[in-house]
Amino acid sequence: MRAWEIFDSLPAVRVAEITTGRWCGRELPTGHPMDGALAESGWYGKQFDTPEHVYPLLFADERGTIVAVSPRRVPMSLAGRVPSRLLRPVRNRLSVLAPLLRTSQPGARLREIEYRGVTSAAMVYDHLPIIDHFRRLDENTLFGVMDKRGLAQPYFFVLER
Repeated sequence: MRAWEIFDSLPAVRVAEITTGRWCGRELPTGHPMDGALAESGWYGKQFDTPEHVYPLLFADERGTIVAVSPRRVPMSLAGRVPSRLLRPVRNRLSVLAPLLRTSQPGARLREIEYRGVTSAAMVYDHLPIIDHFRRLDENTLFGVMDKRGLAQPYFFVLER
């Protein structure tokens, strides 16, 4: 898979280099069953305030307001099983749903973890079997891959500050 070739060719990035606040995300289409799901649901990106204060899921509501969402309140088990086009109503109603989904508590931590032979920054979810591994594309861009227990194929994304 070409995405693996790119990921594996990129240099490591240190946790200290990415704890700079909000990062805007976008999916990298690879034919994964989740392709389109985050974009359709209004996914904005991630926020890395400190290694211990990470907001792994930021969404933008229909007015553009950024909301930190608790990963525990998102049915991650449905990811890739529900057609992405069915998620647009969620995005269009996010301001109404925000009180149920919003969190002021971090939901992940950053660590440097060896993955595929390179030690680099990774985001470890607090309550889900997911680790997002990062490599540096350039000074302001990260290439990420979601490593989730039971996921048959990798899910790739890009973050930009």
